[in-house]
Amino acid sequence: MVRAIRIHATGGPEVLRLDDVELPPPGPGEVRIRQRAIGLNFIDTYQRSGLYKLAALPAVLGMEGAGDVVAMGDGVADFSVGDRVAYGTELGGYAEARNIRADRIVPLPYVVSYETAAAMMLQGMTVRYLFRETFEVGPQTVMLFHAAAGGVGLIACQWAKALGATMIGTVGSPEKAELARAHGCTHVIDYRTENFVERVREITNGRGCDVVYDSIGRDTFPQSLDCLKPKGLWVSFGNASGPVPPFDLTQLKGSLYATRPSLMAYTATAQQLRANAADLFAHVAAERISIRVNQTYPLADAQRAHRDMEGRKTTGSSILVA
Repeated sequence: MVRAIRIHATGGPEVLRLDDVELPPPGPGEVRIRQRAIGLNFIDTYQRSGLYKLAALPAVLGMEGAGDVVAMGDGVADFSVGDRVAYGTELGGYAEARNIRADRIVPLPYVVSYETAAAMMLQGMTVRYLFRETFEVGPQTVMLFHAAAGGVGLIACQWAKALGATMIGTVGSPEKAELARAHGCTHVIDYRTENFVERVREITNGRGCDVVYDSIGRDTFPQSLDCLKPKGLWVSFGNASGPVPPFDLTQLKGSLYATRPSLMAYTATAQQLRANAADLFAHVAAERISIRVNQTYPLADAQRAHRDMEGRKTTGSSILVA
């Protein structure tokens, strides 16, 4: 038996329940991980609330974590018992131990701690596909990145700086503005006191941005479209304020492009997953990216963690420890 946080019905943070769960031996192609740290992400709240539908209930939430391989099923050739590993795309993380397909984990270098890995796998790999595949960011790129002081945002600030891009970030307080600047964000807009569309136009001398990365959703749409230059790209990759409502394609005036990407689509194969993670680990090892674990909660306090995330009380990354 292992302890795990499960939901038996969708709803608010109160539906998160600490259960004793029977964990069978790993099946063919699977390994068992004794988890050292577990990542917390907004997608967890979407699944808990029912915004993102889960295949079945009860379910163990959590998409990322890090730990040690303690057992293996038949047919696993790339890993051994005792290996340090991490993952960032597979549901079932809120637990002391879990079974997972071997093709969905990556080797964890010793220069990266369990806590850092758990805090960055989903978020860091998200930034990697956003900046290197969804849109090829470079020194000439001018971007708007919403929630620049969040877990994904702070990684994005540093990665954009490493690539030489101009990053305009939105935040919700002076404290978060300072945090974003300290991590390399070129220009910071406090959306509570400033109109971000007007400020983007001022900063870009009316030209607009090449790309807008929008994880907020309802509260920043359609204003995000007004921040783009002609033929610019709006990337909607989250719903922190609620889903974007249906809209008329004529709102994409100026020949704008829109996309709704996901990490799972960009890491569908083991080769894609490992290439993404290797790029992320290389930036961390070279100290171009530093991961701030600003909130650590015991596994049993998952309810409090969700309330803090949804109440915008967190900065940087958050983890659970079993």
